[in-house]
Amino acid sequence: MTDMTLANARIVLPDEVIHGSITVRDGHIAAIEPGKGVPPGAVDVAGDLIIPGLIELHTDNLERHIQPRPRVDWPHAAAILAHDGELASVGVTTVFDAMRVGSVPGGKGRYLKYARNLASELWELRAARALRINHYLHLRAEVCSETLVEEMAEFGPQDRVGIVSLMDHTPGQRQFRDVSKLKAYVQGKLNLTDPEFEEHVAQLHALRRAHGDRHEAAAVAEAARYGAVLASHDDTTDAHVATSAGHGIALAEFPTTLEAARACHAHGIKVMMGAPNLIRGGSHSGNVAAHELAAHDLLDILSSDYVPSALMSAAFLLADLWDDLPRAIATVTANPARAAGLEDRGRIATGLHADLVRVARIKGTPVIRGVWCHGRQVG
Repeated sequence: MTDMTLANARIVLPDEVIHGSITVRDGHIAAIEPGKGVPPGAVDVAGDLIIPGLIELHTDNLERHIQPRPRVDWPHAAAILAHDGELASVGVTTVFDAMRVGSVPGGKGRYLKYARNLASELWELRAARALRINHYLHLRAEVCSETLVEEMAEFGPQDRVGIVSLMDHTPGQRQFRDVSKLKAYVQGKLNLTDPEFEEHVAQLHALRRAHGDRHEAAAVAEAARYGAVLASHDDTTDAHVATSAGHGIALAEFPTTLEAARACHAHGIKVMMGAPNLIRGGSHSGNVAAHELAAHDLLDILSSDYVPSALMSAAFLLADLWDDLPRAIATVTANPARAAGLEDRGRIATGLHADLVRVARIKGTPVIRGVWCHGRQVG
């Protein structure tokens, strides 16, 4: 791997922005020097920003590539490579690929097992050096299912499972307190009639009564076996957050109320919100707006969720809201790195991975002009 120097850059450090240069050697940041000069052989970035590579903790993007339409199963290798390339193009250099574990094999709203085989195909491509960026797994443990225990047992420490999130999509609570929102989503996705939707809701309630507590306990235990960070999902009340804290949860994904976000911070739990929520000005499910949490200093981490390009755009929106670019960039770099236990990336500092993004801002929109992962240009 050759040395590289990016010069005449505005470098976003953890607490300030300086004008200077970054030298990369053997995939790591070797030096950071102030000044506007361009040494011989250096790349002149013409005053563009250099920020750390983005770190994505929760994205549905791989699932979207393997099933671009309901009941359409796309070839997995091609889907993985397209997903990997798309994330590289929007500045993501480390991703925790979200895969659901826990299935409902029967009924109109059925969803089938896929995570184990998909993860194996992902690791085969990684071993073949076919991927551009760093990949870990985020297992979304669906407690309202039939097969969670069996599916989680198929994974182990060798699978790079970095996050396990407890997902409870039982209708009438958490994300879908308003069942009409769930009805619009499910009927739009699965083309269910009203009676079929009611049958689907009844099935989910029955599964939660039969398996929910056992599945939740099993997911907590399996996260410990993998050595993964444990996350909650859609906490709504103080009671939800108290339960999360009791499980040892360190990360709250998309709390649905201001009350829950405040309780998370009181328990030392980091709060993650969706970048699309921030960009759109609110939640598509009618829950608390990300900008409201940001205004109350309750927003720690952003996730692109279902729009990969949203991560960079939302970070710059936060920079405007807070009038603090380093703080905003940390929500997509340093903060997710720390939350996931990755201390070797997420900041521009000597000795860390040379995961870097060159960004210009044109009429308010961030424009990516280069992406490097471990010092290798990938976008």
